[in-house]
Amino acid sequence: MTGLDAYRQARHLAEVGRHSDAEAKLRAALAAEPGDADLLTLLGYVLRQQRDYPAALRACDAAVAVNPRLADAHAERAESLIALIRDEEAITAAGEAIRLRPHDPGGHLVLARALSSARRFDAARDAARHGQSLAPQSVEALLTVADVERDAGNRDEAERTARAALALDPGNTYGRWLLAMLDAERLRVRRSMRALRDVARENPARPDVISMTWPIRSLLSALRRWFSVAVLLVTAGAVVATAWSPAALPARVLAALVAAVVAGFAVRVLIPAGRLPWRCLRLVPWLLRRATLAGAVTVAVMVALLLAYAATGVWWLTLPPLAAVPVLWACGFAELLGARLDDPGYLHAVKAFGRDLKNFRVELKKWWQDTKRELREAWNEPETTRKDPADPREPRRPPTDR
Repeated sequence: MTGLDAYRQARHLAEVGRHSDAEAKLRAALAAEPGDADLLTLLGYVLRQQRDYPAALRACDAAVAVNPRLADAHAERAESLIALIRDEEAITAAGEAIRLRPHDPGGHLVLARALSSARRFDAARDAARHGQSLAPQSVEALLTVADVERDAGNRDEAERTARAALALDPGNTYGRWLLAMLDAERLRVRRSMRALRDVARENPARPDVISMTWPIRSLLSALRRWFSVAVLLVTAGAVVATAWSPAALPARVLAALVAAVVAGFAVRVLIPAGRLPWRCLRLVPWLLRRATLAGAVTVAVMVALLLAYAATGVWWLTLPPLAAVPVLWACGFAELLGARLDDPGYLHAVKAFGRDLKNFRVELKKWWQDTKRELREAWNEPETTRKDPADPREPRRPPTDR
């Protein structure tokens, strides 16, 4: 079998989702032709689809080393770098792909994704629009534009573009997921959960359980932004009321109002979502699950204590909710970390950062030891004055009589 035949067969296997079979086919072909850049590039793509991002990057690096002028190799390398959260390198690689093949929309779309990942949204939008102009009917181009607009906060434009992509390909999995998440951000709870459930049902091998927990996580995220301030105000009012009694009634009314708003928002989000988010919460990474449950329990206890203060007027009941504010924020940070625990690219980036930090610590320790040694040697070195007998400024000793 020639390399071209192996490439075609592996590409077909990858297109139908049989990535492990495609990888085996490519590795067998590369054993006979290890210097085939096209096979190496496709291997990088297949490995990236299997979320083995470091191996995908190595395959792309090998392809670039074999054929530095292969634009596809640079573009695929940029995709792996994006997955590994190495945005600046990804931007450089995508720029090289565009330089080699400026009229290929793929390079511009990869560049847009890299720029968006680096939060350079204006440049990302320009790159995505340029890529779309080169392929107006491309579903990938439309979804890239929608992704960039969503990341930039332009939900109306993101939804319009995502719907245009789905008009061309109604069954596109990513487009349907993206539209469901846009609905989630607009609190269209039932429609969002229904779409996510349908996408998961059609892709049982890789259900996105984290996305399906968004009603619980979004509720806690929204509460962290203003609930902490509200608790602080209630506590301040309760403390002031101990010295100035007219402040007691407004503080109790504010506590009741805050508790009612939290309860109403929870009902608005969680009731339409049903049991699905709670079922999916059992399947997410352990840190995300525990942080989310701890955050939910913390909010429930805080609301109960605020209601107790509103009913009784006992001022110290506001102190535990105030003390729970740091706990609520700590749960939020743990939740953000836990949501990325199943992302190999994020974990690789964390490990790389840890290695860099360790190397920096070792270098800093070595520098400090060397500096201390040099200072010690300079301090302990005896002061010697060497005099040149030929120096005219030095008086000569008189000759001695023999």
